[in-house]
Amino acid sequence: MTGVSNGLSIDVEEYFQVEATAGIIPPSAWQRWPSRVEAATYRLLDLLAERDCRATFFALGWVAQRHRALIRAIAEAGCEVACHGYAHQHLRRLTPERFRADVHRARLLLEDITGRPVMGYRAPTFSICGDTLWALDVLVAEGFQYDSSIFPVRHDRYGLPTAPRWPHVIRRPAGRIVELPPLTARIGGVNLPMAGGGYLRLLPASAILWAVRRMNRQGRAAVVYLHPWEIDRGQPRIPVSPLNRWRHRVGLGRTAAKLRHLLSATRFAPLDTLARHVLAAEE
Repeated sequence: MTGVSNGLSIDVEEYFQVEATAGIIPPSAWQRWPSRVEAATYRLLDLLAERDCRATFFALGWVAQRHRALIRAIAEAGCEVACHGYAHQHLRRLTPERFRADVHRARLLLEDITGRPVMGYRAPTFSICGDTLWALDVLVAEGFQYDSSIFPVRHDRYGLPTAPRWPHVIRRPAGRIVELPPLTARIGGVNLPMAGGGYLRLLPASAILWAVRRMNRQGRAAVVYLHPWEIDRGQPRIPVSPLNRWRHRVGLGRTAAKLRHLLSATRFAPLDTLARHVLAAEE
């Protein structure tokens, strides 16, 4: 087992709030779909407790407002509650002013529920990209200490392939912020996504673990993520395109076992722990 603590993160959102369904299930229609986030998130908490592991839960404000007891349970389990925004909107659909209002509303809500400061943020769909880097200035102004939104890959919905692949400090006009990018492996001059989510559902757990250990051998922490709906095989089917249906449903029945494998094979911690280590190295 490596001596480096890696970051485990869970984006707490409903199955119908993903980017693949944004065109057919707008926020105004969310209330009409059955909620399933609570049971799946409690199941993830149980999986973490089996291995005495703590993680960061990036909670969506819309979910937190409707499931306050769930957010409190996450905090009471010793996990970090961080911010995923309020309404799960891709940043390219927001102005800086609307983005600031969204994260401000979500952060105040989460702090009210937990009684603890919220230090970290992750953008919906990892949508801090080359043309939305202004969001980092907003996060600094709002008092966030770290971000985990910049995925250093090429993708049709997100990504900044030239960004550093490891935890680091970003200096912006508004100040500095720690960036904790999702895990990638650089092979043949290309950054391959290995961080979890759909990649965890699609790839064998051994491949993710290989990438984690490869990053650790460089003395750097790896950041892995997933969503509660990714362990929920019983979620309703949504009428999306064949590609989006495959993206959303591939491997749902295998995710929990893969997570157990990762938890047994390496050490994970909440992301605020990683951020503190990065800042300490800067001093």
